[in-house]
Amino acid sequence: MTAYALAVQDGLSADGFRTAVAVGVAVLAGQLCVGWSNDAFDAERDRVAQRSDKPISAGLVDERVIQAGAGLAAAAAILLSWRLDHGAGLCHLIAVLSAIGYNAGLKGTVVSPLPYLVSFGLLPVIASLAVLAQAPPTSTIVAAALLGAGAHFANTVGDTEADAITGVRGLPQRIGPARSLTVMAVLIALAAGGLLIGVIGSDGIGTLRRLLSVVLLVAGVGLALAGAVGRVGILGGHAAFRLTLGSVALLVAGFLVAA
Repeated sequence: MTAYALAVQDGLSADGFRTAVAVGVAVLAGQLCVGWSNDAFDAERDRVAQRSDKPISAGLVDERVIQAGAGLAAAAAILLSWRLDHGAGLCHLIAVLSAIGYNAGLKGTVVSPLPYLVSFGLLPVIASLAVLAQAPPTSTIVAAALLGAGAHFANTVGDTEADAITGVRGLPQRIGPARSLTVMAVLIALAAGGLLIGVIGSDGIGTLRRLLSVVLLVAGVGLALAGAVGRVGILGGHAAFRLTLGSVALLVAGFLVAA
């Protein structure tokens, strides 16, 4: 949804609405491939951890169906990416491969944040290249990468018990849930700071839009701090991740308002 929103935002001024739709569909196929491949790779670990929130371990769907779905989604992502011009399709496939690499084993290593940095950092690049045939500002790429990494550190907090049972030892698991939440808040604050500098320094933005953008960015940082300072993730499982998603949504909205 983020990539599609960015593409639409660019497309409205570049008469590229059809391209924006193509970007959204390609990214959707890539996300289905990443999500289903994650379930397939984690099937045995999820059974060991007796996770009722995962479809395979909960007995809701056969593992072979998920594998087939991931394969079909991968084929669709390749075909749809091929239609994107100016290197956007290649960037999308790199982002998908990076995420699959995380699912396939990088999640259990010290470099577990790397796929998030790569895949999320490429999202605005994909949208901008496809619609405008040019890369977005470096600050936008860095902010997107930092938001992705922040989400990674928050997401693992809710899975602490399951990861301990199955032996997943990514960087967040190694530093512990409390420090992970702190890192998450710092990363999101840095991302918001970069976007805020861009908003304040941009020309051609009306006072009302600038003010609204600043309010959204500050509110996003506030949600991230609520998850970190209140230790919501430790006490409430996935609550920290939900707060982080809300924080990211506010930051993206603030960026789009000012774009």
